[in-house]
Amino acid sequence: MTTMPAGHSAPVPDRALQTAPADRSRDRRGSPIPTVGMIATRVMELRKRRGLMIAVVVATIGFPALFLLIRLLLHAFAPRTSPPAGGYDIFKVLVAGFLPTFGFIVAATVGCTAGSRDLTEGMFRHLVVTGRSRLALYLARIPGGLAIVVPLVAIGYAIVCAVSVFAAPTFIDSNVNIPPGLSRVGFENWARDRAEPVICSLPYNGHIPGNIACAGPPPWSKSAVTPGQPAPAKLEALAIKIASQDYSGYTSIFRYPSNSLMIKAGLWIELDAAVGFILGLGLASLMGQRTSPIILIIVFQIILTPILTGVAIPHLQGLQRSFVGLAMAHLEPSGLPMFFGLPGVTGGSGGPGAALLPESAAEAICVIIAWLAGWTILGAWRMMTRDA
Repeated sequence: MTTMPAGHSAPVPDRALQTAPADRSRDRRGSPIPTVGMIATRVMELRKRRGLMIAVVVATIGFPALFLLIRLLLHAFAPRTSPPAGGYDIFKVLVAGFLPTFGFIVAATVGCTAGSRDLTEGMFRHLVVTGRSRLALYLARIPGGLAIVVPLVAIGYAIVCAVSVFAAPTFIDSNVNIPPGLSRVGFENWARDRAEPVICSLPYNGHIPGNIACAGPPPWSKSAVTPGQPAPAKLEALAIKIASQDYSGYTSIFRYPSNSLMIKAGLWIELDAAVGFILGLGLASLMGQRTSPIILIIVFQIILTPILTGVAIPHLQGLQRSFVGLAMAHLEPSGLPMFFGLPGVTGGSGGPGAALLPESAAEAICVIIAWLAGWTILGAWRMMTRDA
């Protein structure tokens, strides 16, 4: 006959039954909210793809940095024949043309990779058997991919801003070295002391005497203000008149972008990259592959979006307004020249005859939100319904 030690008792069946629900309640694998560890795993998986990371770094940082470096070297070794590397014009060209297009395509490529990696590498079944929520597995890819795309786009944009500001021309380029920040009186006095260069270089819609011998454009040397030269009183009066007429245009010329413009343009470019990533992620998850979604997105961004943005198709304008490219063009910050060669309604200033299909800023914001939510829902739905 065996005896039980004092202080020990036989296990109570009810107690074992009571601990099971408690253990089950601590199991968070079924939660649709992704954990920090799941997000970190998504980031690590993308970072291990060296080919993808090299392509992303080259497109977002390497190309603009190389372009600006060449301009810096050319101006350093040949300042009289090569323009300065930075300035407002260079900023507008890169920010309104290169960075949004390449940022969107690069972000979409990362999204397509994140959305199809588990399927193409045969890892989807192993993720499912862990018991993790499929919705959480999909949602973890969004912050994981943006954690790679957003910093790289920001670094490339910061390089452009830095060169545009610190390597900007010392003087305003109008074929004469015009000092910035002059008052109307100061601008007129400056023009009076340089009558002949002003008459030959600044725009004027009146009559100009034919006996003025205008030389060719000066070299790109901005080391000093153009020295004043004496001129007849009639020419000085004409130069003052021209300066008075052109003063409003003079005040609208900037040597480098303002802080507010750089902040707004940076946020706009990051939003465009985020839209591209969400689109690539959802489309790749829906199609279950990587190559075809990337090709479709490139065609959409390079060919279809400019057409649907600037050409009003009868009876299909409502459908055109539902495209995210038109919405992004309408949100372009003021001070940028164009997006897809066209002006923005809330900003941008395209060339003559350019016009966007009319759309309010509120409608553009709603379209962007709808695209972000719609492609997220489609991608998550396909992942939740796909056979393991």
